[in-house]
Amino acid sequence: MKRRGFIGRATLAGASGFLVSKTMAAPRKKPNIVLIMGDDIGFADIGCFGGEIDTPNLDKLGFNGMRFAQGYNMAKCNPTRSAMLTGTFIGGKDCQSMGELMGKAGYSTLYVGKEHFDGWVPRERITAMNSFDHSLCHYGGAGCFFSHNPITFYHNEKKLEHSEVEANTSKPYYKTNAYTDYALRFLDETKDDGKPFFLYMAYESAHYPIHALKEDYAKFNGRYDVGWDEIRRKRFEKQKKLGIIKAGTQLSSPSGLKGMEYVPWKDVPADEKKKRLEEMTGFAAMVHCLDRNIGRVIKKIEERGELDNTLIMFLSDNGSCAFKRWKNDLHPTDPTSYRSLHSVWANVGDTPFRLFKQNGHEGGARTHMMAHWPAVIKKPSICWDVAHLVDFMPTFLEIAGGKYPSTQDGNPTPTLDGQSLIPLFKGQKRPDHKIIITGWTEAKRAIRQGDWKLVRDGGDWELYNVEKDPTELDDLSQKMPEKVEALLNLYADWRAARPYLPERQSGGGSEKPKDKSKTGKKKKRKKK
Repeated sequence: MKRRGFIGRATLAGASGFLVSKTMAAPRKKPNIVLIMGDDIGFADIGCFGGEIDTPNLDKLGFNGMRFAQGYNMAKCNPTRSAMLTGTFIGGKDCQSMGELMGKAGYSTLYVGKEHFDGWVPRERITAMNSFDHSLCHYGGAGCFFSHNPITFYHNEKKLEHSEVEANTSKPYYKTNAYTDYALRFLDETKDDGKPFFLYMAYESAHYPIHALKEDYAKFNGRYDVGWDEIRRKRFEKQKKLGIIKAGTQLSSPSGLKGMEYVPWKDVPADEKKKRLEEMTGFAAMVHCLDRNIGRVIKKIEERGELDNTLIMFLSDNGSCAFKRWKNDLHPTDPTSYRSLHSVWANVGDTPFRLFKQNGHEGGARTHMMAHWPAVIKKPSICWDVAHLVDFMPTFLEIAGGKYPSTQDGNPTPTLDGQSLIPLFKGQKRPDHKIIITGWTEAKRAIRQGDWKLVRDGGDWELYNVEKDPTELDDLSQKMPEKVEALLNLYADWRAARPYLPERQSGGGSEKPKDKSKTGKKKKRKKK
């Protein structure tokens, strides 16, 4: 019987799984790992989580792998990246680098994309140029996707002129494509080194400014003319059919949300509708382009006959972004445009949840998360166990046979806050987390234990039973003050056990890494 590859036709619900390509290579002892992060893409913005945006490659990963219905991040760019790469919710100067530890475990470590860290992160150890073998990175977000006003890239420790990046990437230059070009280059450069690879792709799509390639924009032109109310309704109905939200889940209301300017679509003036449609169409185009680039990487792995023996994980750093960052009204395909997604479209992205990026509420902290690993994930499924991106470090170290050191410079290293996902991949159970922490800074902190979640948005604490009330509509804090106190004590005990923590988690992340291009100095990890 002829076996089909990844780019063959997907089944409706992915029940058959991917089949490996014809020239399957002998499996390595250790699997490859590909970690892919989207930026400011909401729970419902991709197809297999309810969206109407065309994301065929991500859908194949999700429908033929494991989708996590309760996958958490830290609700904002910098704390998410800080927590994920150190394996700690909030850490200190003795945190360890995922890239360095994977390298010590015998992996070729490759990094492309965005870096952004909280102030507590030991950058001399965590930054890509100091902890990955090959990297193309830039620092911070909100950089243009076209050549106009370009961002600053580093190739390993070398600062690049934009003309150098343009000369070595797809034409015309577009940042999402450029990331992938370098990732494929790194894979080619290391394919004969005899090592498995750990590739981390930190895409910046679909962070503002909304910049879309013309051909991608044209694909979605007219799709959103029905308006945000109808699109959100359709997403919610699709989510119920997919089973990615539980039966009985109530759709949260768009009215009265802090930070949102809601008007029913039928009441939006015609000239205003034109602007809002341009923004959503451009956003969808960016997500679609991201998906196409993910497909390029998957195709490369499949052509090498290594898809079965590769764990691919995808998530986004936080929920959709409701920030008003409009500098002009130019069309999203214009390189000099600078616009962000309207807050009501952001609410559509976070369907069915409330609130947005930064918030510890589900709309900010719960996004799509998925894993594809045919050698281990034998049965495509939706996993309802709570997962958090701090679980990635123990998962990858277990796969790699790596070790987490007990000391750094004579000091004890921070305790890892996550636990391996491998039992879940195998369809087994694992113990619940003792505590789940998310939300940007103490003002928007969320604390979850089991079904119970304590969260606030700059004011009083709110209490929800997330199992019964996943969209956080019924605040029980006044009815159950003892549960509020118990969760606050749980958080206080967690902090007390970590005396190295900053008193308050600052926003951080504004300071750029030092330019190493002039000195050529780089703190190299010791290789075996």
